Amino acid sequence: MNIQEILKKKEIHPYLLNVRYGMEKESQRVTLTGDLVTSDYPKTLGNRTHHPYIQTDFAETQMELITPVTESIQELFRWLAAIHDVAYRSMSEEEMLWPLSMPPALPEKDEEIVIAKLDNFEDVLYRRYLAITYGRRKQMVSGIHFNFEFGDSLIRQLFQQQTEETDYLQFKTEIYLKVTRNYLRYRWLITYLYGATPISETRYFMEEKQPAEPVRSIRNSEYGYKNHEDVRVTYASMPEYVADIDKMVEEGKLSEEKEFYSPVRLRGGKKMADLATAGIRYIELRNIDLNPFEQFGISETQVEFLHLFLLFLLWKEEGAQPDEWVAEGDQKDNLVALEHPLSETVLVEEGRTLLAEMSAFVEELSISVSENLFSDIVAALEDPKQTLAGKLYLASQKSSQATLAVEQGKKYYETAWEKPYQLAGFRGMELSTQILMFDAIQRGIQVTLLDESDQFLKLKAGKKIEYVKNANMTSKDSYVVPLIMANKTVTKKVLDQAGFRVPAGKEYDDEATALTGYSEFADKGFVVKPKSTNYGLGISIFKDGATFENYQEAVAIAFSEDTSILVEEFLPGTEYRFVIFDGETKAIMLRVPANVKGDGKKMVAELVAEKNQDPLRGTHHRSPLELIQLGSIEKLMLKEQGYTIDSIPEKDTIIYLRENSNVSTGGDSIDVTDEIPEDYKKIAADAVAAIGAKICGIDLIIPDTSRPAEDPGAYGIIEANFNPAMHMHIYPYQGQSRRLTMDVLALLFPEMMD
Repeated sequence: MNIQEILKKKEIHPYLLNVRYGMEKESQRVTLTGDLVTSDYPKTLGNRTHHPYIQTDFAETQMELITPVTESIQELFRWLAAIHDVAYRSMSEEEMLWPLSMPPALPEKDEEIVIAKLDNFEDVLYRRYLAITYGRRKQMVSGIHFNFEFGDSLIRQLFQQQTEETDYLQFKTEIYLKVTRNYLRYRWLITYLYGATPISETRYFMEEKQPAEPVRSIRNSEYGYKNHEDVRVTYASMPEYVADIDKMVEEGKLSEEKEFYSPVRLRGGKKMADLATAGIRYIELRNIDLNPFEQFGISETQVEFLHLFLLFLLWKEEGAQPDEWVAEGDQKDNLVALEHPLSETVLVEEGRTLLAEMSAFVEELSISVSENLFSDIVAALEDPKQTLAGKLYLASQKSSQATLAVEQGKKYYETAWEKPYQLAGFRGMELSTQILMFDAIQRGIQVTLLDESDQFLKLKAGKKIEYVKNANMTSKDSYVVPLIMANKTVTKKVLDQAGFRVPAGKEYDDEATALTGYSEFADKGFVVKPKSTNYGLGISIFKDGATFENYQEAVAIAFSEDTSILVEEFLPGTEYRFVIFDGETKAIMLRVPANVKGDGKKMVAELVAEKNQDPLRGTHHRSPLELIQLGSIEKLMLKEQGYTIDSIPEKDTIIYLRENSNVSTGGDSIDVTDEIPEDYKKIAADAVAAIGAKICGIDLIIPDTSRPAEDPGAYGIIEANFNPAMHMHIYPYQGQSRRLTMDVLALLFPEMMD
């Protein structure tokens, strides 16, 4: 099969970069001073055996982070970022991930290296067998397993262009076998560029034989974690590959098929035997050392080069004798791995030839690559100081490798904790959605982002699937329920007819008609608001009536947000947001309207700018609190109090910039769940039941919570909300956090919350 001629065809070019990636990254849990932890695996992460994102490898301290399958480098790194955030914030705040492949200083006694405490005893027995066969210390070396799959569209295009008599699965298998054999032959270049295990910490090697450190990569050398020399498997063909592994198991040289360790693992079905019938679906590169200079142990540039390298290896001709070809690659990789980090590799000429061929390949097939990709790789080939091993060795000379690891680890730790309310990789989404994704990932519920701009998620646990929008709209509510709550007129009528007190008022469909109603409301408190918006948009409140000019402006503001508006009586009292889940009040929030406190020196505008410096404040519901604005509504509110944005309030004077207390308009959130009597909680829950909702935020005006709720005028309900912005309850300005996103998951997946 002349794959080069096929790849040259123009019909293939649009599909060349179609690919799927996945990654498994191992790291040791250590203290902030770099000592191996003695703590158990975090209980907050649920069952690690079945967790789709976070598991343990050999040891109790060895955390394995697993991305879902992705179709772009950007998507891969979004998930790496998110899973790292979850991992860090699920561990003790005194723990971090060790950024090196070589472990930190290990205990003096082997038995103090604790094997992972797994539920399945067979998994524990297997790890005990590995400890006896290879030693516990070698098991503590970590790395990256990089999963790579050519896009199905590319493979099918190649298959259609070839002329040999073969079926699709056999053709696909041969594609991957060729790439695998070539990778095993030329992987020394990856070891040269990205090897990053120059030295080991104390007592890593228990036997006398050990490398003359420093080297490029202990992990990829003969001293790394490898099968014994009597384990031999061919890559000549799939039947022979499977037969050899079966033979190794039968002869007792391997305990089971998964014990076969190779720089490349062929993946197809659940069992090795499935490869013979299902073929190879993707390959797993297992020789990637952790990059200590990157937060996630690998860079986007590395992934891009690996992708390009594998595509090039599909193009490149291979040796006639597969076993000899692979054996030659093993020898050369070991040779390069054991070179000094700063020495020119003995294979520099072969490297120059390889990179020249890759450059010509890229040019001939018009493949788009990052601007400096090749120039940086060529520079590293010519100057070993620019390789990872070279950089790590030189940086370690300033203190020690362990000191450098602690410094890098703490930097990544601090990044993960910098904004603990957000989920890295998905910070463009609404904060409540970010938090729900965090909780789902933490509990081991698979998350698929269906529509990012619409905050639409698919959640999966086992065979059960649930869909969630805006972090709280679920299948538990019927279609009509959000429609009821979105229409304030309908909500009022439903509640009024069910016997709950709601404010009297009128609805208007145009400004002219609304203005004629001014006389009805002029001399009493009233509220002007859009009919169908959330987050307090377009609402103006006049507690003691208003001039016609102010009324006219409020009407215009409301109509700017909707085609219909409501003008309602103002209900005096304190506004509380109750959040109800399945008939139970889960949280109650007192929301203080946007405000500033005078100091007798600064203008209102300056005070607002100063308060907005709070790191918890942001925009578009991506932070627990919103920035205070100085728009038309705020200026109108100031005008009612006799101020402008240039006024200088007296010291300690509180200036309110909004009447409505929505956090989304700059208000402060205060949790008062434990302070509100049960009779008011029941009123709120019963009102939500009348609407028919399972998840709902409902706003009550209560003049005095010490009065019984059944007293006339004890409360009024001004709004029900199908999207109650759960983040403000999870990260309140004051008071106890209420993790409502966990309540959503408990409602959808009660079996996962044990």
